[in-house]
Amino acid sequence: MFYRENGQFKTSYASDLQIFPIRQDRIAIALLLALAFVAVPLFAPEYLLRAILIPFLILSLAALGLNVLVGYCGQISLGTGAFMAVGAYAAYNFHARIEGMPLVASVLLGGACATAVGVLFGIPSLRIKGLYLAVATLAAQFFTDWAFLRIRWFTNDSSSGSVSVAGLDVFGVPIVSPVQKYLFCLGFLALFALLAKNLVRGAIGREWMAIRDMDVAAAVIGIRPVYAKLTAFAVSSFIVGVAGALWGFIHLGSWEPAAFNIDRSFQLLFMVIIGGLGSIMGSFFGAAFIVVLPIVLDSLPQWAGIPVNTALAAHLTYMVFGGLIVFFLIVEPHGIARLWSTAKEKLRLWPFPH
Repeated sequence: MFYRENGQFKTSYASDLQIFPIRQDRIAIALLLALAFVAVPLFAPEYLLRAILIPFLILSLAALGLNVLVGYCGQISLGTGAFMAVGAYAAYNFHARIEGMPLVASVLLGGACATAVGVLFGIPSLRIKGLYLAVATLAAQFFTDWAFLRIRWFTNDSSSGSVSVAGLDVFGVPIVSPVQKYLFCLGFLALFALLAKNLVRGAIGREWMAIRDMDVAAAVIGIRPVYAKLTAFAVSSFIVGVAGALWGFIHLGSWEPAAFNIDRSFQLLFMVIIGGLGSIMGSFFGAAFIVVLPIVLDSLPQWAGIPVNTALAAHLTYMVFGGLIVFFLIVEPHGIARLWSTAKEKLRLWPFPH
């Protein structure tokens, strides 16, 4: 009854094509943004910000970038961790080598460098696809792991490959406290989520989805596969590179190449699959599932007052977590976002059965 569209008339093309055409969705998003930008900084404890919310925001941004490539364009990638590493190390070099370089400019230039590398490793997608493309992008992961560990110029002559940043500020405002870091990451995520949503709703997004569904038919009707695939790699790598720079600068502060190893690539791919391929909202659901759920499972025995050995609790967390992944993929292969959209469709008809 409370999610009906009765009386909500579309009297112009603009109102019919808006991102949230249903009034209840616009109200919910406004409340969610108010909660994120106002209530959380005021009331959230430091542990919640440092351990959960900041990693969740940054990994949501990375999953958003990967979803553009895998979910909307259908190009499988196993090198997301590599593009995050390129963004992080490129931003570090701009920040360390250029005196007075603004933090935002360093992060965006790191994303631009990740774009160049992503397009370079995306060129094989013009000739191969499927698992063969996945192996080709996996080569990017191994190459960046080797380059950032062995080529000392990338790490400003650090023999171990470890780098660190300090004294971050934005327009003279220091980024030191967890609240400031949280708001900085949240601003990037909100901006790029809006950008991605508008891209996938536009002409380039329709080209990506046509390539994903059937590339031969898309080429027949005049869509250029070269342009569509490379733009998908470019946009995806840029967003992932910005996420990598934020992960290094804001979350870690000091990092080495192992912070962006192949485990990170698989983690982001799982986020996209579990959250929902081809869904902006699915990127957030997947990140919440991967980041928040293990922490909740670790804390459940303590909350229930059950004395459990730490090692046993860790193993139980892995077992339950893996079981839930299998359960979700069986119940809804299209991800949690599909369950969410199905629930919304049912609410629009409730309590009537038709």
